[in-house]
Amino acid sequence: SQPWPGPLPQPEILGPSTPRETWDGKYEFLLSCLGYCVGLGNVWRFPYLCYRNGGGIFLIPYFIMLLVTGLPLFLMELSLGQYGAAGPITVWKCCPLLKGVGVAMLIVSSLVSLYYNVIIAWAFYYLGSSFRRPLPWSCDAPWNADLCQVSGSRAGSAVGSGPRGDAAWPDATRGLGGHEQVLGVTHSSGLGDPGPVQWPLALCLLVAWVLVFLCMLKGIRSSGKVVYFTATFPYLVILILIIRGATLEGSLKGIRFYLSSDWSRLQRAQVWSDAASQIFYSLGIGFGGLLSMASYNKFNNNVIRDTLVIAIGNCCTSFFAGFAIFSVLGHMAWKKQVPVGSVAASGPGLAFVAYPEALSLLPGSPFWSVLFFLMLFTLGVDTLFGNIEGITTAILDEFPALRDWRRKVALLGVLCTSFYLLGLLLVTQGGIFWFTLIDTYSTGFGLIIVALFMCLGIAFCYGVNQFCQDIVDMICQCPPWCSHMLGYFKVCWAFFTPCLLLFTLIYTFLDMYGVPLRYGTYEFPAWGTSLGICMGVLTCLQIPLWAAVALCRESGTLSDRFQKATQPLHSWRTATAWDVAGDVIDVPFTITLTGSE
Repeated sequence: SQPWPGPLPQPEILGPSTPRETWDGKYEFLLSCLGYCVGLGNVWRFPYLCYRNGGGIFLIPYFIMLLVTGLPLFLMELSLGQYGAAGPITVWKCCPLLKGVGVAMLIVSSLVSLYYNVIIAWAFYYLGSSFRRPLPWSCDAPWNADLCQVSGSRAGSAVGSGPRGDAAWPDATRGLGGHEQVLGVTHSSGLGDPGPVQWPLALCLLVAWVLVFLCMLKGIRSSGKVVYFTATFPYLVILILIIRGATLEGSLKGIRFYLSSDWSRLQRAQVWSDAASQIFYSLGIGFGGLLSMASYNKFNNNVIRDTLVIAIGNCCTSFFAGFAIFSVLGHMAWKKQVPVGSVAASGPGLAFVAYPEALSLLPGSPFWSVLFFLMLFTLGVDTLFGNIEGITTAILDEFPALRDWRRKVALLGVLCTSFYLLGLLLVTQGGIFWFTLIDTYSTGFGLIIVALFMCLGIAFCYGVNQFCQDIVDMICQCPPWCSHMLGYFKVCWAFFTPCLLLFTLIYTFLDMYGVPLRYGTYEFPAWGTSLGICMGVLTCLQIPLWAAVALCRESGTLSDRFQKATQPLHSWRTATAWDVAGDVIDVPFTITLTGSE
């Protein structure tokens, strides 16, 4: 029997079409997805969440959330893209009612791309500063002499001590000659006072966007080659830093702090919410990048195997990166004779304040700084590749006339130029306030709602049984273990995953309204918070808006319209489509019947 008993395609759909390009090899796809998922959050957020939420005990909720939320959603996004061979918007021909989910993914990716390359520009700035002697953020720099803490011998560092938590790192940036050029908060009074553009950073941002443009000039043909370096280099650096950290005095103190167990933390909802959000964001779910990259796979690629390799590899990277971070921070705390918690931080404060200060205490500190900031660059640029790929794929699939190479280059140039010009706001003297605002709200409740509707739509509108059959059709010779796992994923998609997403969403709302947004001691004004909420609302509004458009295009009663709007369009073509002879055609979405056939 045919795997999909839906309506047959219209005759005009079977006309000639441009074949969709595919990855040159399976390793390009795996490395691209791994590089996309393994980003800056694996280095600067996961270790912090570990020590804040009970140390090694945090791994229990972390891996539970991986099994129940991360893996099912990751497999869903990869399978949807590979089976439909289309971008985040066009792929919803399988269920036109949910086209707004794809548009929402496009908006989220655009907001993230706007500020994410600013982090890469910071890494460029620090990378260039690492070649200076002495390092601008070390105690050997004359302008830091009064800020250094001396304990016995000259063992201080220019980093300050802040309260333990996410807001600790801004306090550590005050008065530091090495950090003011990047974070510059002392020259701005708040969100409404951005001040002038810092042109050294603007130049670094321009270089970052030019590099992204050149690396993606030929789409996956060029970016697929670049990832052989950018996706593997961070692992080499993490391994080197772990080995070097193990030889330092006080490193075990940092590791014990990282992995100390507090079983009572498991009773707190905050711990489980942090685990769910970290899994959700570190895997890159709901941005459209995974879906876009999977759309260039060959139809019979084993998507379940890829899901396990990429997702588990990503989570293990987060765990081992913690050893590289806390062994060096433990050495820094030992030299300063202070608790490890007083030098630990999260976010940019760890990557651009605490850790560089710790590296400056090591012999040959410029070498270690260059290595570390090169790692940050490769971590960031891989994630940005995925975001830009998601945006361009969504636009090109919706407007096929732009697929001509010159028009694709022009589109990429317009996107990079637009993001650069808009990003100049984030490299002003008060740009860090705008960075914090966009970072907080662009990937907040809106992204969770996008993933929730994607999960519910596939499970209940498209049909969870049909979706599982689609995966079996792609894998062809499905091994027994794949069949057993599909049964598990089916239960997750229909019940467990939506429930956990709903729990995370509710906790996100409670946290958002209960705790005002702050940057250090600066509390964001009401109009700033409202602007941030509008970013999330803009994302969410796409779902009902495009659902209303889909319903208006149908005829009949509201019930009839809803039923029609949840049925796949006639142009929903896959490699399981059958030709007249009943043979399976192996090229998705590109079926060509000619007279000679």
